[in-house]
Amino acid sequence: MENKLEEARKIINEVDEKMAELFVKRMRAAEMVYDHKKEFGLPILDEARESAVIEKNSNYIEDESLKGYYIDYIKNVMAVSRAYQYKMQNGLKVAYSGVEGAFAHIAAGRIFPESNRISCKDFKAAYESVVSGENDVVVLPIENSYAGEVGQTIDLIFKGSLYINGIYELEIHQNLLGVPGATVSDIKKVVSHPQALSQCHDYIKLRNLDTEEANNTAGAAKSVADAKDKTVGAIASLETAQIYGLEVLESDINKSSENTTRFAVLSRVKANTLSHTNSVLMFTVKNEAGSLAQAIDIIGRYGFNMTALRSRPLRKHSWQYYFYIEIDGSTATQEGKKMIEELNSVCDKLKIAGTFAPHVEI
Repeated sequence: MENKLEEARKIINEVDEKMAELFVKRMRAAEMVYDHKKEFGLPILDEARESAVIEKNSNYIEDESLKGYYIDYIKNVMAVSRAYQYKMQNGLKVAYSGVEGAFAHIAAGRIFPESNRISCKDFKAAYESVVSGENDVVVLPIENSYAGEVGQTIDLIFKGSLYINGIYELEIHQNLLGVPGATVSDIKKVVSHPQALSQCHDYIKLRNLDTEEANNTAGAAKSVADAKDKTVGAIASLETAQIYGLEVLESDINKSSENTTRFAVLSRVKANTLSHTNSVLMFTVKNEAGSLAQAIDIIGRYGFNMTALRSRPLRKHSWQYYFYIEIDGSTATQEGKKMIEELNSVCDKLKIAGTFAPHVEI
């Protein structure tokens, strides 16, 4: 009996020694993965990739009684790998527009949890800080389900050199915040961004509150905290309340319960990853009858479904427009390359602005 125990321990020791060597080798590969993600502005957690690894690796285990344990093991290994990459992410500089507590600040933190979030005065300054190399990536809003597209961001993407390497959906919850000790009945005026005030119009009207506009919701919260006036409240997020020491007097006061903002991550290099199955195209068409219809027909003919189509005015050319399109599918495929080649024949300017995984909530 003792000989069997000694034999088992010897096998375990030999396996542990080999596994330690392989662990170091795997973590060095994780470093390489992180370097790639940092360069392309990709988040550390890629659920689609992890699911594929689990499915593939579990097939190596023929003993069904052990397969479930192995799946738990590989999940733990990947969790350790993520933790190590998050530690390395401390040096990642993520630009956003606004102040601490703004929704862009919150989105940046959820996409890149351990990063250094860098506040910039406006969208352009945040964008240009990545172009210049001062920051690694920028997180900017591109669309809100209640208020529509964010034209300034779309214009920056069209004119600039950065690539979209991810689009993420942040559900927006607006709350009534007040200074410590204040109650709902104390509030006579609310301060917030015009869009937030609009989203909470019904609540404001019901309570017969005065309003004051601010540059952003986080700035509104900071001004209320600084003023220490029980009669003035802010409309902002729960995270903002925590940052500025305010109390949540009433939650979810926005008119629409389906209020989501889509944020784009942009970096200097275009990503190419299997989980990014959707593409963003931006183009101008030739000043000829039917040019836009031809472009749309080409996209459909190659089997790509358009999930978004928007027009934006060209600032330097009156009554001329460029177009922003999101499609299901990658332009890196054979059909995608043929589509791009044909689109070039009807477009004056054509830009593959980036790729993303659809409907990723943060």
